[in-house]
Amino acid sequence: MDNKEARDAGVVSAILRRMETQRLPRALELKERVDRGERLEESDIGFLDKILSDCHDFKPLLARHPEYQELAARVMRLYEEITARALENETRV
Repeated sequence: MDNKEARDAGVVSAILRRMETQRLPRALELKERVDRGERLEESDIGFLDKILSDCHDFKPLLARHPEYQELAARVMRLYEEITARALENETRV
């Protein structure tokens, strides 16, 4: 394993750990809230912005590791579902 592969392995490990313990649980909680018709708070919007930024930052890594592209696509679909429903909730108020 060369230096770049070792670095990638460490980055992927950290991303997956953060996704499992932080990002995904909170995103699923937001999805439940917006599905109940609740509105997002500023901190929720900041969190969603961070997810979008993470996905953008990880594009080069995903290009080198296509085995994680499906996971990234699922996260983006969840992001889109949350934001679309949140927008619907805002327009109903």
